[in-house]
Amino acid sequence: MIKVSFTPNLNRHLSCPQQDVVGDTVAQALQMVFAGNPQLQGYILDDQGRLRRHVAVFVDGQMILDRRYLSDRLQADSTIYIAQALSGG
Repeated sequence: MIKVSFTPNLNRHLSCPQQDVVGDTVAQALQMVFAGNPQLQGYILDDQGRLRRHVAVFVDGQMILDRRYLSDRLQADSTIYIAQALSGG
């Protein structure tokens, strides 16, 4: 199973516990997560289905390359970590 987890600051706005999903790409895995938590999709993706500028996705410790289509390939035991950048001063 693929483990999907989120940065703690997202949990302050929306319940998004770690989940186990299946999928061959980041897009497929995230669609499984969003199926159970549709509100989360708006925090992660824009209206074009692309990652929002302030969101970073890591697969097995490496930042994904395809922010547009989320086509980065996954292994059956991959770990996806989604971080929402904070700004301010």
